[in-house]
Parts: sequence; C-alpha cells; structure tokens
Amino acid sequence: MMPTQASNPVSSANAGSARAGGSGLAGDAKHVVLTGAEGVPVQAGVVDVGTGTPVVFLHGLVGLNDHWEGVAAGVQHRCRCIMLELPLLDLTGEDCSIQGATELTARFLRSYLPAESAVLVGNSFGGHVATKLAIEHPSLVRGLVLAGASGLIEKSMVSDVQIKPSREWLERKIGELFFDKSKMNQADVDRAFKELSDRDHARAMVRLSRTARRNHLGDQIHLIAAPTLIIWGKQDIVTPPEACDQFHRKIRDSRVVWIENCGHAPMIEADGVFARSLNDFLDGLK
Repeated sequence: MMPTQASNPVSSANAGSARAGGSGLAGDAKHVVLTGAEGVPVQAGVVDVGTGTPVVFLHGLVGLNDHWEGVAAGVQHRCRCIMLELPLLDLTGEDCSIQGATELTARFLRSYLPAESAVLVGNSFGGHVATKLAIEHPSLVRGLVLAGASGLIEKSMVSDVQIKPSREWLERKIGELFFDKSKMNQADVDRAFKELSDRDHARAMVRLSRTARRNHLGDQIHLIAAPTLIIWGKQDIVTPPEACDQFHRKIRDSRVVWIENCGHAPMIEADGVFARSLNDFLDGLK
C-alpha cells in the first residue's frame, strides 16, 4: 500500500459486500485510508447507514464497529450513522497515542464530512477521543455523547497486562467490562487473544492506554460548548460512576442517563436504552 500525501489525509475504496469490521448492517461499507502525524497510511473501516444528521460512533481500545450495531439499528431511521473503526493496535510512532488517534479522527471528520459538523458518540477510549475533539476542534462537533469515557477516572484494563497475555487473563479483563457476563461475546475474547499474542500489538495497547491515562482532561472539560449526553452504567468498574458525575459537573450543557445493571459497555448491554436516549438527545439538538 503506497503512502498517501499529508495534504490528502483521507482516501476511500468500496469494500464490496464485505462489512467493515464485520458489521451486519446494510449500507455503504468501505475502508478509508487516513494519514496522521506519523505520515504512515492507516486503513480504517467505515460503515455508513441512514440519512440526516451525521452521528459518528467511536469505539474503545478493544472495540469494533460491530459493537455499535444495536444502537445504530435503533437510530438509523432518523440520522446518518457513521461507524469508524480505527486499527488502534496497528498504529505506530506518534499516531499510537491518545493525541494521535484524536488527530486521525479529526482528519477523517474534515475529509469525510467536509461541510458538516457531527454528533460524536464515544465509548471508553473512543469517548476520550470524542471529548478531546469537542475541546480541541469544536467546529467539528455538533453534539457529544459519552459512555464510559476515559479522560478523568479510569481503572485501566491493561494495568497488569503481560506482553503475551493468556486467554484466561483476557477473558477475565474483558469480563470486567460487563455487569451481565452473558453479554460478553467469546469471539471478542478469541479476537483479543489473537491480536495481543502479537508482541507489537500488545505494546501498542499498553502505549495507547498509558497515553490516555496521562492525558487527564479535568482542567479542560469546562471548555466543551457542545450539548452533551452522558450515558453510564451504574455498575461500571472501569470508569466508575464518580467519573460520570465529574463529566456532568464540568460540562455545562450536559445531562445524564443512568443504566442500572450495566457495566462499561452500555451500547452492548443496553443497546435499546442507549438508542432511545440518543433519539431523545437528537430531538433536542438545534
């Protein structure tokens, strides 16, 4: 794959009938090539369905576009759902950081939606990216939806990571994301085990997590002007309820939806509640 020029940070190609990230949603599935600060082409998966206000979904460190399917299915009748899947563990150099991922996402938004701002919906690491975009690139953000976002308080998934983690360790760590362990997909454990058995991928995960933990946003969050919806699992042990309280307190135009019996991934454990809350939020946007 030939490098793209920094002046053209996004190029795209249809992916035929293959779904980016394996998504089962019907729509225009494709890949885009982004060029970030490192100058290395990064191929990201995009699923684009529906019409109307663009809503861009950003996943966490071990996330996929698939994880947003239930929510997107519940809102695509009234908005344009754009799921962006960055290959986070393939990032290198300056791109392999919370700031690098934020800049890659900003370049995607500017090129993919050149005439529009978007509602950003982010979970975990993706919520951290969305928060930074609302602070650093406010013109790109029409609204903000945070679910289990890092950036304030986080008990890192990789706090005791091994360079070659065992499947048992990964199953335990991924299980911590859920209140209802039956919602955990064993295919996600298998995928994570395969990915993190690669030494470079394991190191990338540690680096991404550490840069996110160092990038505390407490002194900047008050700068967010975009209307914000905060959706949080009451039983989230990764980004606990006090993190939600701080986001709500610091973002002046924000409201909270608490979900009982739900952990760190409400878009999976409670996709129906998440979709209804997002629909209500979109109804209120000017």
